Amino acid sequence: MSKRKISIEDIARRAGVSHSTVSRALRDNSLISPQVREEIKKIAREMNYVPNAVAQSLQNKRTNTIGVVVTSIADPFFAEVVEGIEQVARSAGLSVLLSTSHRDFEQELAAIDSFHRRRVDGILVADSRISKHHTQQLAQIAVPIVFLNSQTQELPEMFHIVTIDDFLGARLAVEHLVSLGHTSIGYLGVGDRSRSNHQRLEGYRIALKEAGVLPKTDWVALSDEEHGRTDDVAIAQQLLPELFKTGVTGIFCYNDMVAVGAMLACQELGISIPQDLSLVGFDGIALSRYVTPPLTTVCQPMLELGRSAMQMLLDLLQEKNVENLVLSPFLVQRGSSAELMANG
Repeated sequence: MSKRKISIEDIARRAGVSHSTVSRALRDNSLISPQVREEIKKIAREMNYVPNAVAQSLQNKRTNTIGVVVTSIADPFFAEVVEGIEQVARSAGLSVLLSTSHRDFEQELAAIDSFHRRRVDGILVADSRISKHHTQQLAQIAVPIVFLNSQTQELPEMFHIVTIDDFLGARLAVEHLVSLGHTSIGYLGVGDRSRSNHQRLEGYRIALKEAGVLPKTDWVALSDEEHGRTDDVAIAQQLLPELFKTGVTGIFCYNDMVAVGAMLACQELGISIPQDLSLVGFDGIALSRYVTPPLTTVCQPMLELGRSAMQMLLDLLQEKNVENLVLSPFLVQRGSSAELMANG
């Protein structure tokens, strides 16, 4: 006989009702008729259903609030992700509380702990720095946690994660520039040790090698800021001049804000985009459509990222089985990239 724990979904299938009806019936909710409640309880007993203690506690003491931790409310990327979260939360009758970590591990843990003490029903954490070495600290949090685009290389198996395929996104960017005839392609990035930076840099290198191009070390420009990365635009403005001197004709930027900084630097130096230099960003924030020229970028499905993470959290609250999710980015070509000029 199967040792798999019986879930509310299993009872719902047997009873021919929704999981929410089963959940309400087991809590003696008056919205469910006494006859249906008794029938569902009978089926639950027959199936040897054992309620999840944490889920039961949540069901009985719901605050109808969700805690969301992002790195910065100033980053337009997170504005769209949070909009996706709120769309699903609102439809489920939940309110969203927001906190920021500023890419600081201690602030991230403090925000999670604060939400837990406020008795939120669940927590969503974007760009987390928490790794498998901190599972003991998280074990004390008695509510479900879902991580969006976790930035640690070593992810605990217990984590519930929705993430983007950064490696694929970087390859799409480089392959696009190669298809336009560019072979001297730079990478303009940030110096932190985040998983996304590592994956995008690795995708850049692999795509160049697959195109038969041996990347030069000076084609990669990274800031030396290990901590306190606050202004991606300023980082790019500082690094672009030296990178352009290496002879690159195309640059893949770590994100759209880095690309905006590169554009500003080009404007100051009299470098024409895309005539002298093609640029590709990453994220697909709204601003990328409005800069001049409009930015070619690898778009993350930001709304979908937020919606999927929030839905995963709802599923966990309802004792459903969930699987980690990897979303695919896609490239949108605009005016910042063009075919390499004959004299380029």
